[in-house]
Amino acid sequence: MNIDTIVDQDYAGLSLRALAAAPCSALRGLSSSDARALAQAFNVHTVRELASLQFVQWAAAIVTLADQELCEPEVGAKETLLDDGLEMTFPASDPVSVDAGVTRIEVAPDMVVAQDDHQHAGQVAHSTEAGLRKAARKVKR
Repeated sequence: MNIDTIVDQDYAGLSLRALAAAPCSALRGLSSSDARALAQAFNVHTVRELASLQFVQWAAAIVTLADQELCEPEVGAKETLLDDGLEMTFPASDPVSVDAGVTRIEVAPDMVVAQDDHQHAGQVAHSTEAGLRKAARKVKR
């Protein structure tokens, strides 16, 4: 990271020690009036004091831990179901193994008869039988 991109031009090129001792207004985007407000509210005058401010450290810790926190069980379950559904739909979409010695061999699924595989196959068969019986009764008459 180029530190000169986050400090005002007047402080560009200074050592990190010098920047830590610089006023808060040395940080790009923090004006002199903002620095005065920090001094008034928290008795903070330098970049080091701002970084050492207990509230800033707490906020940084919360954000760091939040980024590493495991998701709630309900969210995890939904993601697992979605992952399983995608795996069933697109079995070859697995990430490539990091280990070059491992190879994945896909086996083609057995062919199924589309008529029997339909979600309403039982209802279709029942309707077909009923239709055949009705047609047979008409012929007998």
